[in-house]
Amino acid sequence: MNLFNVYPLFDVEPVKGKGCQIFDKNGTAYLDMYSGHGVISVGHSHPIYISKLSAQIQNLTFYSNSVQNPLQKEFATKLGLVSGCDDYELFLCNSGAEANENALKLASFQTNKKKVIAFQKGFHGRTSAAVNVTDNPKIKAPLNLGFPVELLPFNDIVAVEKALLKGDAAAVIIEAVQGIGGINLATKEFLTQVQFLCQKHGAVLILDEVQAGYGRTGKFFTFQHSDIQPDLITMAKGMGNGFPIGGVLIHPKFEATYGLLGHTFGGNHLACTAGIAVLEIMESEKLMDNSTKIGAYLLEELSKISEIKEVRGKGLMIGIELDFAIKRLRNMLLYDEKIFTGSSSNPNVLRLLPPLCLSQNEANLFLKKFKKQLAIITTKL
Repeated sequence: MNLFNVYPLFDVEPVKGKGCQIFDKNGTAYLDMYSGHGVISVGHSHPIYISKLSAQIQNLTFYSNSVQNPLQKEFATKLGLVSGCDDYELFLCNSGAEANENALKLASFQTNKKKVIAFQKGFHGRTSAAVNVTDNPKIKAPLNLGFPVELLPFNDIVAVEKALLKGDAAAVIIEAVQGIGGINLATKEFLTQVQFLCQKHGAVLILDEVQAGYGRTGKFFTFQHSDIQPDLITMAKGMGNGFPIGGVLIHPKFEATYGLLGHTFGGNHLACTAGIAVLEIMESEKLMDNSTKIGAYLLEELSKISEIKEVRGKGLMIGIELDFAIKRLRNMLLYDEKIFTGSSSNPNVLRLLPPLCLSQNEANLFLKKFKKQLAIITTKL
């Protein structure tokens, strides 16, 4: 049997990881400036993470959500304390797309409406409802177009107000930093006004923190750089450091009833163990502080490079926009310099999402090799 061929693959086969490095089958080391789409939050093969998961495997890997699972309560308590969102309630699932699906469903239940306001260049997942609010018509099947979506310009509050005045919106879903869209930042004023308008017109405000959340921008959630309180917060990538886990933080104004939401694998014993380990490591190693410090350093140094059109980001979520498509540069960094980086829906933007434990020495190594390859490619343009 062959695999369904939907992924273009680099000719690299990683077999081991340590901190911000991964090693291929030949033993070659690569600097990981992308962490597998922003998933590796506390570093590859962290000893605390390995120890906790190994111990849990010896006891119990899974049972359903029909029994008591103290690990879920421990995880929820720890998450509330570390995130500063202790007044929310937690629903656990497996991925960011699933988190957004459930958030959209809750918003529709709450308002008895089905239209959603989303934003151009936004990405919220590939499952049925999540892909319908994503700005990429190429990945939407006819089945996905089951409810109306109004895609608005990012940071355009006039457009948001005009759309909400119609009174038919169940929700507004937004990334405070658009990841796949090319690291586009929502302004504080925009987020504040969106919240005000949602409250005024009875729409649910969903903050998609799947990529930008979990400490990546220096705050636990990106919206915490602004003075707002979303109705629903979705999360996933950094939660399990590679173990599949996602979740929705739900404002207490939403009332839970049996069967309203449900999941077979969500919040399983291994997932919660991975989640607890990540939070403990983030807290003990002050990784949010490190993200702020090293991210600011990278942004400052990159801003000095004249060949860069624009550099954007917060913490360790950085977009480097050039005057040319970055595909060749990205390949040169990978194959010639042994550095993983990311792309975006903007073909001219190189995306950096390293583990939150990235050191200044590793940041300097990236800068040195990036400048070298950028100089090579720009002299040939």
